Amino acid sequence: MLGIALMVLAAMLNAIASVLQRKAARAEPERKAFSLTMFSDLLRRPVWLLGIGVMLAGFITHAISISVSEIALVQPLLVAELPLTLLLASWVFGLRMRARDWVAIGLASIGLAALLACLSPHGGNPRSAPISWWLLGACGCAAGIALLVLIGYRGRHEHRAALLGVATGAAFGLNSSLIAGVGAAVAAGTNLFAAGQTYGIIVLGPVSFFLLQNALQAGNLVASQPGFTLTNPAVSVVFGLAVFGEQGRTGWWLLGSVGGAVMIGAATVLLSRSPLLDPDARHDTGHDLGNTAGSRGSS
Repeated sequence: MLGIALMVLAAMLNAIASVLQRKAARAEPERKAFSLTMFSDLLRRPVWLLGIGVMLAGFITHAISISVSEIALVQPLLVAELPLTLLLASWVFGLRMRARDWVAIGLASIGLAALLACLSPHGGNPRSAPISWWLLGACGCAAGIALLVLIGYRGRHEHRAALLGVATGAAFGLNSSLIAGVGAAVAAGTNLFAAGQTYGIIVLGPVSFFLLQNALQAGNLVASQPGFTLTNPAVSVVFGLAVFGEQGRTGWWLLGSVGGAVMIGAATVLLSRSPLLDPDARHDTGHDLGNTAGSRGSS
């Protein structure tokens, strides 16, 4: 229960951090994408610095959660980040949630409950996973991230944001798996710097952060947030089941797990189309969110 509570808290902190960082990054012109100049500008924005602080708190909470629980059990709870982002956006920008938004949140909640109850992952140990499985999983994921970044770099605005959002989610999912490996090693008495996964985190952490900022700068949260929301737990769950040896229920339970995953996916599609995630557009509520949050430098 501790791991579940901590992961829900981490999802809340991540939602707050996404809104704060997006509000700061959206003012950066497109020509500064993938450059250190963009970060020097962001360092002078208090909202961005606050978002980074919240994100670090979420990262620590997240790390503790996956260290005390099976990763395939707690990681799916990260999908709560998207509806929480919507609720936060509605409060920040003074907009009311629509009926479709509430339906989607309810659908996501039911789907998440069904997935966790039917999958019910257990067993497995990151420490006992063969090094060949670790390398295969990490290299395969890294190759996919690199491909998404390459295609996204050539894209524009929302197309770039969507691809970088998926790449960022995959990077954070892989990072979570590495953290689980470090946690298992330290719990078994291994020195922190004797665990190979520690060095993977040292490299992947800054890369994930770099991708996140570029995804937030490239387009609005409608484009980038679904990738963060779904890819992160998906990569971690696959790692837990395929690499760590965690086991889920099979037989008829598998149908419930698939059904829950489909409901989560459908709810994510509905939530990602909510105007609450698009602070650059004018909506029929009479509020001009573009004026509220400031216009982008390239607009």
